[in-house]
Amino acid sequence: MLKRTLLAASLFLLPAMSTPSFASGVVNVATIGEPPTLDPMASTADVVGMITQHIFETLFTFDAEWNVVPLLAEGMPTVSADGKTYDIALRKDIKFHDGSIMTSADVVASIERWAKIASRGKQVAPYLSSVTAKGDDGIQIVLNKPYAPLLSLLAFNNSAAVIMPKANLAEDPLTKIIGTGPYMLKERKADQYIQLVRFDGYQSRSEAANGFGGARKAILDEVRFVPVPDANTRLEGAVSGQFDYADSLPPETFDRLKASQASEPVVLKPYGAPVMVMNTKEGVLANKEMRHAIQAALNPEDMLLAAFGNPEFFAVDGALYPQGYTWHTEEGIERYGAGDPEAAAAMAKRAGYDGEKPIRILTSRQYEFHYKMAQVAAEYLKAAGFKVELGVFDWATLTTRRADPKLWDIFITHGPFPPEPILNGWMSDSYPGWWATPAKAAAVEPFIAESDPEKRKALFAEIQKVFYEEAPVYKVGDFNALSSKKKTLKDFKPSPWPYFWNVSTGN
Repeated sequence: MLKRTLLAASLFLLPAMSTPSFASGVVNVATIGEPPTLDPMASTADVVGMITQHIFETLFTFDAEWNVVPLLAEGMPTVSADGKTYDIALRKDIKFHDGSIMTSADVVASIERWAKIASRGKQVAPYLSSVTAKGDDGIQIVLNKPYAPLLSLLAFNNSAAVIMPKANLAEDPLTKIIGTGPYMLKERKADQYIQLVRFDGYQSRSEAANGFGGARKAILDEVRFVPVPDANTRLEGAVSGQFDYADSLPPETFDRLKASQASEPVVLKPYGAPVMVMNTKEGVLANKEMRHAIQAALNPEDMLLAAFGNPEFFAVDGALYPQGYTWHTEEGIERYGAGDPEAAAAMAKRAGYDGEKPIRILTSRQYEFHYKMAQVAAEYLKAAGFKVELGVFDWATLTTRRADPKLWDIFITHGPFPPEPILNGWMSDSYPGWWATPAKAAAVEPFIAESDPEKRKALFAEIQKVFYEEAPVYKVGDFNALSSKKKTLKDFKPSPWPYFWNVSTGN
């Protein structure tokens, strides 16, 4: 469903940086910063999923058209007529990085841990009756009622249902980073690099590579993820060829990348949506009328202009999915795009706001467009009479702070348009923001129980209507993501979570 555009690129000199030395068969990937963890179950941060998908694998994954396909599962499951029982055969003789062989006991323990600690897993947990082993090479998942998004959640690499050795799951936080993926962790030097090396015991699927599915060949000797919080530094490393891939670059750098002799721009169009998540659990915005006032105050076009500059990189659109997507609907969007501080002030006054308590906004300059949006949002909120405190943190700190409802009222994040709406982070009751209301449950329950695609479309329209009425999140608009790849990087496929199996340096 994502339209991908790979565009072209010249050379500028980069000041010396303390990054790992280069070698044949090694790619250096500049990320937006240090990941808060390497436990993919424990975080929804994109940088965590981007790195750990090389180390860990799930039972299922997505192909290039965002269909669910098997990965560690032997094939697609057998599902009972009532939609409640999933029998899943497992691939045989799959090795973990420690040399042990994956069995059904590892898979059962991993899924049970995922359902307990992962925000995506917690979405499934209320529907989960049992997960049991069927011999060494099969498992059975029994639900207490049908849950249509199950396979999509098991396939997603964000807050992921990865399979780990059962023996390693007793410790929390996770201390042993051992999976079944094509690369394994060799060394992590905080704020310097995360070094992954080829796992010679990896057993690839035999099907042709297709999106995240099919064959995964560890062609490279090493993949090094280098945290580079400053976007300008990532850019300079890209145009000089110091980085084989640089993630999340500002749109205004597009022309520099086009002129580079070493690298070329990579544009995902459309990529996804930046959003302002509101704290519905504690503080000023626990009041729905106050969240309505925030909706009325903000001007999405000005926020998008500040964030992306070039109109080619954004669209002012309140629908949760753009036109052309299965889930596109216009329900509820009359609340979007007002940009009316006077109306917002009147609404806040009716809600009992006296201007004393601040609206605390968390943002990060590691995603520069987050920071620019926060600045514009703060000015519109001040114009509406709100007191505003802007907290600027590195991304790892922000993701830690947002877990505590006492520390914030709004945080800014973004994500792609997932193939299954339940994969949106805010759809989980336990996602920071904690949107969990009877109205949400009344809209979501029929949607997740329904398997008919056409009926699900109509039911999602009701979810979007409730989303705007309850205002747990402010969708700013749609945007295209810019990153870069070195011209010598061969067979790289653009993705919201870039991966480096099936890729070579071409040197």
